[in-house]
Amino acid sequence: MAEAKWYVVHTYSGYENKVKANIEKTIENNKHLAEQILEVRVPLEDVVEVRNGVKKTVQKKLFPGYVLLNMEMNDDTWYVVRNTRGVTGFVGPGSKPIPLTDAEMKPLGIKTQNISVDFAEGDSISVVAGVWKDTVGVVQKMDYGKQTATINVELFGRETPVEISFAEVRKL
Repeated sequence: MAEAKWYVVHTYSGYENKVKANIEKTIENNKHLAEQILEVRVPLEDVVEVRNGVKKTVQKKLFPGYVLLNMEMNDDTWYVVRNTRGVTGFVGPGSKPIPLTDAEMKPLGIKTQNISVDFAEGDSISVVAGVWKDTVGVVQKMDYGKQTATINVELFGRETPVEISFAEVRKL
């Protein structure tokens, strides 16, 4: 099984979210693709706009016309992505897709190396850094792509799920 890498797909302008939805729907319908196409992203950034004297934070596409895919490159995945409505092609010379390097991924906030952790879902952990420092919780969900664990914390008298970076927690 080949290693999954990040690739860039060019789309029609304004079709980024439709392409993302179409690829995710194809993955949902073809279960064998779920193991090969791991993540589809439309990179967004928060921008503060001032309209009529009112500041408003909105999300804008970081790269209009492009979608990022974390996938294993093979004939099946290439064909599925390339023939998705709205996709004009992979970024790379000719028809050969080139994966993004670690240096290209770093400014996007997408971590490429895997971190091994000594806790799993259901384990009690203590937060050792960040806003939730000294909070104790039980891991509800683990996201290895984003390298975060979701725990429930008590906020205003009720349980609230909070995402914490792997680097900020320690197993009890």
